[in-house]
Amino acid sequence: MSLPAPRLAYYGDDFTGATDALATATRAGLRSLLFLGVPTAAQRERAGPLDCLGIAGATRAMDPGTMRAALQPVAQFFAGLQPRVVHYKVCSTFDSAGQVGNIAVAMQVLGAAMRQPWPVIVGGQPSLGRYCVFAQLYAAADGEVHRIDRHPTMSRHPVTPMHEADLRRHFAHLGAGRVGSVDYRTCAAGHDAIQARLRALRAQGMDAALFDVAESAHLEAIGAVLAGWAAAEPLLAVGASSVIEALGSQWGNAAKARPDAFAAAQGPVLLLAGSLSPVTARQVEAARSYQKIRLDPVRLASDDGAYRAASAAELAQALRDGRHVLAWIDNAQGQRTAGVQSQALARAGGRLLDTVLRQVRIARMGVAGGDSSSLAMQALDAWGLSHLARIEPGVALCRVHSDVPALDGMEVMLKGGQMGSVDLFERFLRGSD
Repeated sequence: MSLPAPRLAYYGDDFTGATDALATATRAGLRSLLFLGVPTAAQRERAGPLDCLGIAGATRAMDPGTMRAALQPVAQFFAGLQPRVVHYKVCSTFDSAGQVGNIAVAMQVLGAAMRQPWPVIVGGQPSLGRYCVFAQLYAAADGEVHRIDRHPTMSRHPVTPMHEADLRRHFAHLGAGRVGSVDYRTCAAGHDAIQARLRALRAQGMDAALFDVAESAHLEAIGAVLAGWAAAEPLLAVGASSVIEALGSQWGNAAKARPDAFAAAQGPVLLLAGSLSPVTARQVEAARSYQKIRLDPVRLASDDGAYRAASAAELAQALRDGRHVLAWIDNAQGQRTAGVQSQALARAGGRLLDTVLRQVRIARMGVAGGDSSSLAMQALDAWGLSHLARIEPGVALCRVHSDVPALDGMEVMLKGGQMGSVDLFERFLRGSD
């Protein structure tokens, strides 16, 4: 059977962001499925016709050479797929560095495959408390909105700290060239004003266009322009899930949108908190319904097989005893030494989860942390995710698709370190009722 090309294809630079994009597309009424790698023909057949096809990756944590190697087969697949829009989905805080998760590298690889030398960047996502005004990025934290270079967490991110709030300058530092601004006043003025500004930027020789997004209403006007553009030629769009919010306003089908309702967990739940963010730390503290098992970051990251086996056995036994289990990494006293690399820790967490799931079958699992989620899912023998419900803005509950019966159908929550309310882990257990 020959399947039609989806209108929209996206690559998520980490798994938590990829699942948020999946949730955004599904909630807009787009038939959507997230693959955990370039899909085979058989996997695409099993998925059926799609409006939105996603691929989850981990380029957010890679050096440029590794990024190019990882993205090249994706770019070739997208070139053959021929969607109207290819979306490189990044974190809504745009944190990226020259040698780690460089967004400009992805723009170059995907743009070359799409033959699209003039990408667009959507700069804010108000639904997640992210705003772009006159090209300056702002993000909410604890009820306050901060310029991103003064944000209490993102300005001091351990891997990709944001020291520049002007996204034009940020992208120039990454190697994306000159980025012209379509400011929020133009977005508020509507379709014709946006089109005129884009023509002016192209005439000025800009290498890309950045859209301000100060409020959600701006996304509908941006979406109308992008959808019209994509009808004439393929389009490369960079940004958070607001890219899909914009296009969903034009291509979505409200009659097919799913309600955000999910049932309480059936049986014991396993949660791995690999994030060291203050938000996740508060969520761990508030998780009263779990047996909490602390993981030693040094021993875990050192690939100590005996420690991993012992930890997995302890987790599996607690689950078999019917208890909800929260495995967490405590950084309060500085246990995570300078010698423990975040990637090694995240990979070790994935191996630990794989070891546990080989010993006990569960119906619902969660992972907190962008890198932890990406590498944990890569460690499992699964090939896709479909969206079940939005637990909270930016936090999705998904169904695992796998050829392994013990994994197929398992529900999974993948949560970025900064995402979710204090009682998220408790709500994950009790459902939306």
